[in-house]
Amino acid sequence: MDAEDGRIPVLALLGPTAAGKTALAVRLLEAADMEIISVDSGMVYRGMDIGTAKPDAATQAQAPHHLIDLRDPWQTYSAADFRRDALACIEAVRSRGRQPLLVGGSMLYYKVLRDGLTSLPEADATVRAALEAQAATLGWPAMHAELARVDPVTAQRLQPGDSQRIQRALEVYRLTGQPLSQWHEQAAAPALPFRLRTFALLPEDRAALHARIEMRLEQMWAQGLLEEVAALRALPEMHAELPAMRSVGYRQTWAYLQGHYALAELKERTLFATRQLAKRQLTWLRSFAEINPRDPFRQTDHELVDWILQNRW
Repeated sequence: MDAEDGRIPVLALLGPTAAGKTALAVRLLEAADMEIISVDSGMVYRGMDIGTAKPDAATQAQAPHHLIDLRDPWQTYSAADFRRDALACIEAVRSRGRQPLLVGGSMLYYKVLRDGLTSLPEADATVRAALEAQAATLGWPAMHAELARVDPVTAQRLQPGDSQRIQRALEVYRLTGQPLSQWHEQAAAPALPFRLRTFALLPEDRAALHARIEMRLEQMWAQGLLEEVAALRALPEMHAELPAMRSVGYRQTWAYLQGHYALAELKERTLFATRQLAKRQLTWLRSFAEINPRDPFRQTDHELVDWILQNRW
């Protein structure tokens, strides 16, 4: 029981890609009566296993993960869907007398769970059409530069090619004159029936993290990431603009299979995009005042498990 306000804590283990979250979570389950709830926007899709580093069958048999394989990759799954499903899953885990352990790197999902959803203005067809026409002329990197002028906070966490989110952020600004980041700040945080106790794997050595990322990508190529994306492309419902296919690794591999560049360039582009993803994840993490950080490359998993268990209440 949480002595601070009477609410039982729910644990969260966050971190950038390749920081070792899954392995640490499995070790936590070996040491305590917990259940893992995935906080990953890619793992919700069936058939996207290698590129999302989804726990394999043996790992899931040892440590089942909730909130993975929820949708086919041509279906949508939003942060609002995640919040609804996560709250229901947390309650179910607690009803079994176990402690929920949220694990992942989708920081927007975590933030929406923590803070709730902002009542943003509805989409405006006229403004969207104007933005699309402007982007067709200038390109999305130029639109990203415009967003950086009016809403630098949002622009910092978006890639220049993230057309959907750039368009939405500019649309909100043009409709209201207020940056999307300010809308998020003004959102009223609903009272959760639990208190989040959040731990973060925060590597200080960027080069070491980059080396881990490169090693993981090499494993993904060896495991058959090309074949996985080729199988997805063969499905009649699939196309390149689906949200699932905008995931890092899948977007680049799809373009490679369309003949846009050679294999060596595919690997370079995917490595660069994954490093950028990790950079954005770290930016998100440093913005969360409530996190308890540790450098996973300077401590053993045994030490990290002890640290979390000693501070979980």
